[in-house]
Amino acid sequence: MRQSREHAETLGAQTAAQAVTAERLRIAREMHDTVAHSIGIVALQAGAARQLGGITDREREILTLVGRGLSNTEIAAELVISVATVKTYVTRLLSKLDARDRVQLVILAYETGLVTLPR
Repeated sequence: MRQSREHAETLGAQTAAQAVTAERLRIAREMHDTVAHSIGIVALQAGAARQLGGITDREREILTLVGRGLSNTEIAAELVISVATVKTYVTRLLSKLDARDRVQLVILAYETGLVTLPR
């Protein structure tokens, strides 16, 4: 009986701790989203979007999908184009935006507001 009561108390404490942790995580995510949104606005106001002036609508679409973390194969399936075509677009974006690699394209997609953090 005593063990059963202790076990119930332990489970209750664990449940309470998990609820507190979940609420803290929710608040942290909300704060993160708010800050990220503000940073995105500041980046746009600072002129980061001007860097995209020389790209086509399709390249912008590809950049958005790259920014969301999709692979070339996933982008090809999403847009119903070949993987080779996606690679060509990514290569053009790297050149036009003077980006060293795909990571820089992702950063640029966030900085320009094409991609925002999921809620």
